[in-house]
Amino acid sequence: MEWTDERIAALKKFWLEGMSASQVARQLGGVSRNAVIGKVHRMGLAGRAAPSRPRNFGGRPVTRPKARASAGGQVRVGPQRLGVMPPMSAPVFDVAPSATILTLAAHACRWPIGDPGEEGFGFCGRRREGSGPYCAGHSPMAARKTNAGAVSAQIEFLARRFGA
Repeated sequence: MEWTDERIAALKKFWLEGMSASQVARQLGGVSRNAVIGKVHRMGLAGRAAPSRPRNFGGRPVTRPKARASAGGQVRVGPQRLGVMPPMSAPVFDVAPSATILTLAAHACRWPIGDPGEEGFGFCGRRREGSGPYCAGHSPMAARKTNAGAVSAQIEFLARRFGA
């Protein structure tokens, strides 16, 4: 395949319209996507104001919780069943530091409290639960949760566990 003036003009037109290299190759016919990319770079057309298509960062799409009927016949929907929307950040579990790096026991929670550069810095020091490094109050805060239902579950767990 040879790049004629007509094909180069069509390539330039399609590219500036925002078509992808694959789309341009299909329109021109007899040329590969990689050949289009190479020609675009040699012509100096590589930079565009916007991408040819929106970026997909992956992950699952956000879904709304399904409505379900409770024992009393009321319809409840996901985290709104408590009457408040869950916060977007992790729940706060405030405790005073009870251990330093020198007094931290083998089965003590290693959650850092305060600024390491300031006086009063320490660690939670409460007894750990399971094999993780944190107590029951700090473990949910250390795990990365991605949806509102998980945050709501953390809040409910902490409220039940510590009577808040």
